[in-house]
Amino acid sequence: MSGTATDAIAASEDFWQRVACELADDLAVDALDRDRAGKPPDDEVARLRESGLPAALAPPGAAGGGMAWQDACAVVRRIAAADGSMGELLGRHYVLAWSPRFFATAERAAVLEDLAVREQWLWAGGASPDPYDGPRLNDEGASLALTPAAHGYLLSGHRALAAAVTVADRLVLDAVCTATNETLVVLVDPRRPGVSRSLRHDRFGQRLTGAGTVHFDDVVIDPDEVVGPAVRDEDVIAPFAALAPLAMRLMQAHVALGIAEGALVEARDLSHVAFRTRPTVGGADTAMGALAGGLDSDLLLAFGRLALATNTASAVVDRATAAMAGALGAGCGLDHRQFADTAAHVATAEAVTVEAALLTGERVLELTDTEGLDRYWRNIRALVGPRPCAPTLRSIGDHFLHTTGSLRAPWS
Repeated sequence: MSGTATDAIAASEDFWQRVACELADDLAVDALDRDRAGKPPDDEVARLRESGLPAALAPPGAAGGGMAWQDACAVVRRIAAADGSMGELLGRHYVLAWSPRFFATAERAAVLEDLAVREQWLWAGGASPDPYDGPRLNDEGASLALTPAAHGYLLSGHRALAAAVTVADRLVLDAVCTATNETLVVLVDPRRPGVSRSLRHDRFGQRLTGAGTVHFDDVVIDPDEVVGPAVRDEDVIAPFAALAPLAMRLMQAHVALGIAEGALVEARDLSHVAFRTRPTVGGADTAMGALAGGLDSDLLLAFGRLALATNTASAVVDRATAAMAGALGAGCGLDHRQFADTAAHVATAEAVTVEAALLTGERVLELTDTEGLDRYWRNIRALVGPRPCAPTLRSIGDHFLHTTGSLRAPWS
């Protein structure tokens, strides 16, 4: 690559990181008030769209792509530190925008990707070809049915979604064909007749993602809106298509880590304020004297442990992100060994991040006892916990011992 091209890419990456920082600062100003209000994320999504970030990541070769995978993850983490809900919404959008690349033919994927960038689609939904997933009857939603019709299919059923239910431009979903029992990935315009949407107003955390349920009553799906099959047979599924659920889980790890980092920074800033406002004794600042004399060693130890936990998680997540970027870059040439290695990295990142995020969310409440910091803890709990760690650890152990073991992490 020429020096000019390299410089252009670096400039683009710097530009989007600056945009993310500016948007994060804007979201942080009223984050607490918006969390308490719990309104649909219309204003927040408008801010996202105005920043241009939703269209800043596209698969290689798609029109308008401006960021690499690692840079997009960094953007999501920065946004999540200021507003966990918007971090999750943007992160899910980025992964789902790759759905055509995961499930469609190369020609069809190119058409859909260019259309998505040109029309500035905000993606929502969920489509998993993970062969270790059963029918989607869990907390992610119910199975959808595709009935063959004269000109395509009719989509029926309902699906609970974690984000962007009322603001998405396109929904990408997996549904079961009633005639063949094949699972297909379809693209749905939520404004189409027969689609209705309802928000959840009772969420414990991540209140502003726009989570809710989408109902489909014989919604017409044209043949060109079928993205492709979502194969569930582990002996048949292509390694590249199997990256789809791994990419989503890794992106969610970035969101959780971003929320934890945001909580720790705010707790640190509040602690500085508390130190500065302590009464002085004998003309000396009590806070400075306490720190110098070690009287606040417990506080220093607590913050040291949290900083260690988040920094360790960051290193592990960054390593998994690099592995994912390599796997995505391999495209259809991705082999089973590289896929297994990537899956192991993602599982490790999940396990470390969940532990670090939950610890940080809980401890900042104890250390500061400040109104408003509970939102970080609630957001982390809603995003990652409580989840059993044993299946993830067994998957990591299986890969370590056999190097070719399949991984199944319990985080979608």
